[in-house]
Amino acid sequence: MKPSSHNVAATELRNPRSQRLDQLTTRELLQTINREDQTVARAVTKEIGAIAQAVTVIVQAIERGGRLIYVGAGTSGRLAALDAAECPPTFGVPSSLVQAVIAGGRRAMTRSSEDQEDSPFQGGRDMAGRKVSARDVVVGVTASGGTPYVLGALRYARKRGAMTMAVTSNRTSPAARIAKITIAPRTGPEVIAGSTRMKAGTAQKLILNMLSTAAMIRLGRVYNNWMVDLSMSNEKLRRRGLRILEEATGASSADAKRALARSRNLRVALLMLETGESAGEARRRLKQSAGNLRRALATHFAKEKQGIDDSL
Repeated sequence: MKPSSHNVAATELRNPRSQRLDQLTTRELLQTINREDQTVARAVTKEIGAIAQAVTVIVQAIERGGRLIYVGAGTSGRLAALDAAECPPTFGVPSSLVQAVIAGGRRAMTRSSEDQEDSPFQGGRDMAGRKVSARDVVVGVTASGGTPYVLGALRYARKRGAMTMAVTSNRTSPAARIAKITIAPRTGPEVIAGSTRMKAGTAQKLILNMLSTAAMIRLGRVYNNWMVDLSMSNEKLRRRGLRILEEATGASSADAKRALARSRNLRVALLMLETGESAGEARRRLKQSAGNLRRALATHFAKEKQGIDDSL
């Protein structure tokens, strides 16, 4: 008798397209994995509407002084921690703005802590430890949508008035019922049954990248497609910063280095090179524009044009 698939998450089912996996040649095995991976981007595409809604809410929360807090267990928690960790060096934001909470704490980043996943109480407790409030957005990341730790965290966050979201591969899951916004790409059964670090994990990585990146762009943390808040903490990143200045302004390497040395800030240096202002003047203009570089440039050139018109 075949085992019943009723009430079993799609991510736990056996994949009919990857049967006899252990009998395939290496090339056939890789082709099978690759063929399944190609379905992930299409599944995420169908969730663009929900992702856009989530980004809008995240931006509004951050503008009100709130935070983006991911919560997950196992692979989901590690992917969330990776996305959160990349925000400060990429977008120049404090590490407190985008956070990740993983079942089992820091130890779980490198060692399996499956037993920690089963405690909804600990999920709520960890949210309490982060002082989650109505200003925050809490995103539960769980492939199955039924991880008790994540469910406990989402329930606590909802009671505190926080906006709750779920990133899951199972739309009818408990997490989806708790969350106010659900992003649920249908990634289906894995190549290895139940191994959600594969397609479901890839979908999570794509979605988390989209949430944080799009939110930071909307918040003015990117100019054109350049990282103008890049943390230039080593030689490679300093070279990248200089290249951004040269490409964005058309300045020579010498002028870019000089502006960066005077300002010690890529955003300020770019404004200096584009307007001819001093570092102090550029900082004041940025402050008046709430740090928005495009807005600061627009006000400068509007005043410059007004001055020309007045002189005619």
